[in-house]
Amino acid sequence: MPQSLVAGAASVEINPTESLFLFGYPHVKRYSTGIHDALLSSALYLSDGQNPAIFVANDVIAVSKDSTRRVRQRISQETGVPAENIMLTATHTHSAPSTADWLSNESDPIVPKANKKFIQQFEDAMVKSAVGAYRSAQPAELGLVIADGTGCGTNRHNPAGQSDQQVPVLVARSLKDNKAIAAMLVYAMHPTVLHENSTLVSGDFPAMSRKYIQHHVLGTQCVVLHHSGVAGNQSPRHVTNGNTFAEAERLGQLLGKAVRKAVAELSYVSEANIRCRSAGVDLPMRTFPDPAQAKAEVDRTHQRLEKLRKENAPRTDVRTAECDTFGAEETLTLSKAAKEGRLAKAVEMALPAEVQVIEIGQWTFVAWPGETFVEFGLQVRKKHPNVFVITLANGETQGYLVTQEAIDNNWYEATNAVFQSPQGPQALVDQTLKMLTDR
Repeated sequence: MPQSLVAGAASVEINPTESLFLFGYPHVKRYSTGIHDALLSSALYLSDGQNPAIFVANDVIAVSKDSTRRVRQRISQETGVPAENIMLTATHTHSAPSTADWLSNESDPIVPKANKKFIQQFEDAMVKSAVGAYRSAQPAELGLVIADGTGCGTNRHNPAGQSDQQVPVLVARSLKDNKAIAAMLVYAMHPTVLHENSTLVSGDFPAMSRKYIQHHVLGTQCVVLHHSGVAGNQSPRHVTNGNTFAEAERLGQLLGKAVRKAVAELSYVSEANIRCRSAGVDLPMRTFPDPAQAKAEVDRTHQRLEKLRKENAPRTDVRTAECDTFGAEETLTLSKAAKEGRLAKAVEMALPAEVQVIEIGQWTFVAWPGETFVEFGLQVRKKHPNVFVITLANGETQGYLVTQEAIDNNWYEATNAVFQSPQGPQALVDQTLKMLTDR
């Protein structure tokens, strides 16, 4: 029998207390000079009376597997919620301090190691928001509707290519006064409007959409969680007129208005069963070229980039070429690490990759670690329309998980990867489908 629901929500700021390196773009000495908008750890607690679940969305670039383990343990001790029922995610903003170390960046003299003090602050904030959500639980009802994110971004490599513009919006509201407790969005789009020249801390366009939803749709007391969908090859690159806060605001409002339109059609249920489970997946390691071969590819990509710059090629083409050079450099770094036997430690830190499934009535949220190309998420959606895949959850994969097309074209995401594709991401798909079938 469906059970009566309770819900609670809370958010905690995770702004750096000192100037820290803003992670996401290589080769640029980019230390924070101020705060444009607050970074938040936002949590939603749900329970059907027997089975609880906690979602925590964070305005950072990633949540490491080590942080996930520590934070889950602390939340469980405070709330009694089992670890496998707790989902920790990152919005993937590139305007926040780093929360993990990537082996592929070790040769970049500009990029420092993640600040341990900030990681501790970040972990404390996740615990505080989750416990706050748990303690504020009250009888509630839930509704889910699909918004249309069209206009906020496209496929990074081909604007007409594969994308997922469906944005599931889960709203929890109080049975007592019908006020919104929380809204949870899943959108398959990189929050990378802001680039290297921005030194202000920011959640990028998801933070702007949160602000719009709170002030124009669901109320300022509504906690808004933004999860990254399957967005490895999805970007605002082809829809922006520049990399400015004005553009981040424009895209955030565009998404917020899409949510407002969708929420107007929302209907609610006050009873739903909750079920949570997870499984580990061993991803195969990528085979790396000899360092000399990798160095030759670095030289080739640099030459192509300089040629495009001299020809005054379109901004989007130059940006793609820049990313290709980053990927080639990272392949060289990883090739050296593989030859020296140091790659195994990075692999060990990321494995096993966790597939987490949280069912809430007729809706299901699936969590994958790392950055995966949208094609793999669409495989799941095709078979299960009411299943929504969230990435950058409960760990990271030290790089992208990509398609064969990306490998054949030597795209940045393929050259940045540690794990083998398409076998790795397909393993996540296969495990997910198995778990959904074995309900």
